[in-house]
Amino acid sequence: MAFYELRQYKVQPGKLDGWVKIMEEEIIPFQVSKGMVICGSFQGETDPSIYVWLRRFDSEEQRVALYAAVYESDYWKTQIAPRVPEYLDRPNNVVTRIVPTPKSTVQ
Repeated sequence: MAFYELRQYKVQPGKLDGWVKIMEEEIIPFQVSKGMVICGSFQGETDPSIYVWLRRFDSEEQRVALYAAVYESDYWKTQIAPRVPEYLDRPNNVVTRIVPTPKSTVQ
């Protein structure tokens, strides 16, 4: 059964615009190139410390394979990961796995 990751990030003060730029121009395209399905990317309407995105996986096996393709790559380790702490308050990030309800339109 397909499931989603709802990833809620706490962004460092004054860094939201920069983080959105990195996500939209680098991270999301890179992850999509590795097979990730990104369903949406959002920022807080009135709270500049909120960034949320949603990814879809067909199975746990697919998630494990895609995580390896992305997070174990040299590009991620050398180009992306070192910059993340400048933008995110990582201890306050929340990742929630969610599944669609029976009548959800996102089955």
